[in-house]
Amino acid sequence: MPFADILGHERIVEVLRRSLRNNKTAHSYLFEGIPGCGRRKTALALIQALFCQVLPDDACGACPSCRKIAGGNHPDIHLLAPLPDKRDINVDQLRELQRDLSLRPYEAPRKACILEPAERMNVSSANSLLKTLEEPPGDALLILITENAGMLLPTIRSRCQLIRFAPLPPEHVLTLLEQRGMPPETATLLAPMAGGSLQRALELDNEALVTRREAVLKRLSQLDITHIASVFDAAEELSGNRDATLELLDMLLSFFRDAVHLGAGSNQIVNRTVRPAIESIASCRSFPCNLELLETIHETRRAVQRNANPKLALDRLFMNIAANV
Repeated sequence: MPFADILGHERIVEVLRRSLRNNKTAHSYLFEGIPGCGRRKTALALIQALFCQVLPDDACGACPSCRKIAGGNHPDIHLLAPLPDKRDINVDQLRELQRDLSLRPYEAPRKACILEPAERMNVSSANSLLKTLEEPPGDALLILITENAGMLLPTIRSRCQLIRFAPLPPEHVLTLLEQRGMPPETATLLAPMAGGSLQRALELDNEALVTRREAVLKRLSQLDITHIASVFDAAEELSGNRDATLELLDMLLSFFRDAVHLGAGSNQIVNRTVRPAIESIASCRSFPCNLELLETIHETRRAVQRNANPKLALDRLFMNIAANV
């Protein structure tokens, strides 16, 4: 795939293309980011560009090497993951990889390996990988994909070029969903709730999400600081376990982000199917107030991620929202 197919990571793409043009690609990369944000796709695009027989800094998509990578059958690419019945990548897998990488490439200028998820190595396999990183056999390229680089040994991190992938903007998730053939109305619903992950968007139950979204918008419209019960009732109804509360907060972030866009005079919103409700959120508060509430929702989400009590966190958040109507 050409780098043009990588959405939302233009800065990363430019860094990788520049390294290809200057023949300065690293021996090992560490791609960090949430699942579904494009880490693996970018890793394959980098390898395809490196192996391409036509272009110096991208994949032509037509040469034999590009076609084999697109088809998933290039002999010089190794994909390393936990075995189907195992949780971790074991040391025997790393030793086999070392043997494979020590052999001359079949067709490409060098061999390449994508290891995912890198945090699923046990101590033995991590130490074995460290030896490979210290002395890459045969000029091999290793790309480690992880959700959290901090879970890897510091000695492994120090030997890799770290590239951090931000979550995808909702508009890019929407585009990718539509490219996969998803109906626009369904994609429009799922994209704002995906937390920047295409994988998450594809996993969401859109029927349950519609019901949830309607309940959230209804409760938002009923918040009234002079009737404090409306605040506590909203938190009681909408709170749940940590994951459910984080999903709710992602939904609120999406609503208020759109409200801020409308307040700034932009029509580029992602919750188009509930635009009247978003317009109501935007109009019942000032632009600076909605901007401040957007940051408050971000802070609440971070607190819940740090194990704050979901119900109490929502109590405080809804109190804040109600007080600013």
